[in-house]
Amino acid sequence: MDDTRSRGQKQQDTLPASQWFSAYLCKMRGCRCQNLPKISIGEVLISALGSLLGLGLVGLLSELYQLPLLLPSFGASAVLLYAACHVPMAQPRNVIGGHLVSALAGVLVYQFFGDGWWALALGVTLAVTAMVLTHTLHPPGGATAFVAVYNGQDFNFILLPVGIGALCLVFIAIIVNNLSKNRKYPDYWY
Repeated sequence: MDDTRSRGQKQQDTLPASQWFSAYLCKMRGCRCQNLPKISIGEVLISALGSLLGLGLVGLLSELYQLPLLLPSFGASAVLLYAACHVPMAQPRNVIGGHLVSALAGVLVYQFFGDGWWALALGVTLAVTAMVLTHTLHPPGGATAFVAVYNGQDFNFILLPVGIGALCLVFIAIIVNNLSKNRKYPDYWY
């Protein structure tokens, strides 16, 4: 007998299909969130300042390297870095590592398979897999892999503009987030 499975799970496994499906659908109902945090205008302004400075800097890089599609990826990183800096996916290891391994996955897929629809899917899938395996999960990294395949990037793309862009975002996050007495960034580096 497997002791690691819960009693409820064992009972659910023995349910008739219609009851199992009903229980499955009930899990999706969710509930009303009662614990929304109070946010001060100061916190909102710090988030806005970080986003403006960080995205301004990577916007300049994007223009310099003529890669406007890179901005959505970094824009999503900005949401995590400047408005949710305490979550694991916003820590430097995840932001920098996630973008770098995703850029590498996208470039490799493009170099070997081109830019077809299935190569785009493969590039993002490999990026997700690599981020999970390296403990650098950062959802915007998926968009970085997509851009690498879609725009047909070479290996230079990984460091310039992606690596430098991720470092710029983290650098701004360190400076701006710590202006608030309620924030500490980063929580950890690796």
